[in-house]
Amino acid sequence: MLILECPYCGVKAEETELQAGGQAHVTRETVGSDDDAFEQYLFTRANPRGVHLERWRHANGCGKWFHAARSTTTLEVYGTYSAQTTEPPKVILDAITAKHPNWRYEDWLGTS
Repeated sequence: MLILECPYCGVKAEETELQAGGQAHVTRETVGSDDDAFEQYLFTRANPRGVHLERWRHANGCGKWFHAARSTTTLEVYGTYSAQTTEPPKVILDAITAKHPNWRYEDWLGTS
C-alpha cells in the first residue's frame, strides 16, 4: 500500500485517506490560449514507468493539496512537498537521482 506524508500536517496517510490529482507541475492553459495548447493541457499527461511527480490531496485530513515524488513500479516514495512550488525541491531531486543517476527533471518535463 502507498503511504505518503502530508507536508502540511505531518500525518503519514495511506492512499485510501488521500485523493489522487494526476500529474504535478502541469502548466495550466486559460483564456487566450490557442486550441492546440488547450488540448495539450486537457488531454496530454506523462504516464511514465518509474519516477513520477504527482498531485495528492489529504482528503481525510487537513484537506490540502501537495506533491509527491514516487516510483510507479515499486511504490517507493522519494518525498512529498508543497503544491505551491513550481518544481521539486533539491532534496527530492537528490533522493531521486541517488536511486536513478540518469534521471533528470528536464527530461521528465519533456523540455530538454
